[in-house]
Amino acid sequence: MNDILFETIEAASSAIKNKKISPVELTKLTLHRIQQHDPVLNAFITVMEEEAMEQAKQLEIESQKNHIRGPLHGIPIAVKDILQTKGVLTTGGSKIFQDWVPKEDATSIKKLKQAGAIIIGKTNLHEFAMGATTENPHYGSTKNPWDITRIPGGSSGGSAVATATGLAFGAVGSDTAGSIRLPAAFCGTVGFKPTYGLVSREGCLPFSWSLDHIGPMTRSVKDAAFMLEVMRGYDPNDRSTVKRDEFKISDYSLLNDLKGIKFGIYEPYMFSGINQDIKEVIEQAFDQLEALGAEIVPIHLPGIEEALNALKCIAQSEVVSFHQPLLRRHGDLYGNDLKYRFQFGREVSATSYINAHRIRNQFVKETIKQMKDIDALIGPTNIQRPFKIGTMVPEQAISNMFTLGKTPLANILGFPSLSVACGFTMDTLPIGLQLIGKPFSDKKILQIGDCYENSQRWLQALRENRNYSPIKS
Repeated sequence: MNDILFETIEAASSAIKNKKISPVELTKLTLHRIQQHDPVLNAFITVMEEEAMEQAKQLEIESQKNHIRGPLHGIPIAVKDILQTKGVLTTGGSKIFQDWVPKEDATSIKKLKQAGAIIIGKTNLHEFAMGATTENPHYGSTKNPWDITRIPGGSSGGSAVATATGLAFGAVGSDTAGSIRLPAAFCGTVGFKPTYGLVSREGCLPFSWSLDHIGPMTRSVKDAAFMLEVMRGYDPNDRSTVKRDEFKISDYSLLNDLKGIKFGIYEPYMFSGINQDIKEVIEQAFDQLEALGAEIVPIHLPGIEEALNALKCIAQSEVVSFHQPLLRRHGDLYGNDLKYRFQFGREVSATSYINAHRIRNQFVKETIKQMKDIDALIGPTNIQRPFKIGTMVPEQAISNMFTLGKTPLANILGFPSLSVACGFTMDTLPIGLQLIGKPFSDKKILQIGDCYENSQRWLQALRENRNYSPIKS
């Protein structure tokens, strides 16, 4: 029965619908697995055992009456502990909020609950989501399940680990420069950052208002589509959200091949700093995309370095703006790497901040022009292996996301971006393939990723054998 914990949301949903397992049974199995393995993995800050069982019992009553709310009905989902959960501790990975119990759910969590998802717990993260490692000085480091001496990536490290190891069927993460996609790549799972404005950020402690995104982390691309369909939508409490109807799971059609799809690759950026064996795996993924019928062409991205520097300027100045009142009262409670970030942010002038937004806007316009005849940009998610826990120094905090992967590009653009597993390093550490689409082409990017994923026989075989995470028992 434990095998079901490594199934997709789609498969588990079918089992519930056909009464092969109940929401209560599935929740109990998940909680038991958390009890078994989380003491080592440290994926959770708070496990919501009572709340989850209460939800499960109500959803089981509905199931018995043949009332199924949708694909997430009775499915245990984890939530990054930077999103508010009504009546449940929400720490932000910080000691400052160690006793904060919100009175309302974040909008995305509210929607997931309404769709029947069972919130199983709050996952560990890099403090205030401000780093790429999930080495948390207050709640301990989350371990990469493929090598527990290494980081899982961040800042949504706990969400990725919970999803990879059967502690949840999916999770919610946040992404300001790659915090969903980098840990997904390092843990061998799927991470999706939607188009900016597609998913409300109401109820999420901010890092950077201009760059923050909320999105799903799952074990399959189609599962990410299920979660996105529920989470998306206009929210009057988040002025960045938009009214769009392009993405509907009801018309999510599978692609049998990628004929007619054209990808763009800007090699001077995508392959800069990449480890050679990771590059070889990415090139094999490119070959597979071409075998499916896609065309890959070189593309130029003028102004990319200036735009990425603008991202650093925007993110660090906005995060100081939010934390300034807290720093006055609780400055000694922050970790050392965050203190270094704040020092950098304070040095950003108003003129530099305004110019950074100007550079960003120009880069977005130019990139849209460059992508006129292509469907998506492609490249690696991670370009390096996850490093050993405890080897980072505070001065690396700002640059880690830029040296470990190629995720920040999609944040400065605000375009949808998917990371999907594409292979392993020579020492059996996962590698992610990244797709970056045009604004609001979220459905197409997920369809392309789903087609690629389904073509990977090695991935299907690993999943069928429950071996795609080393923690299986």
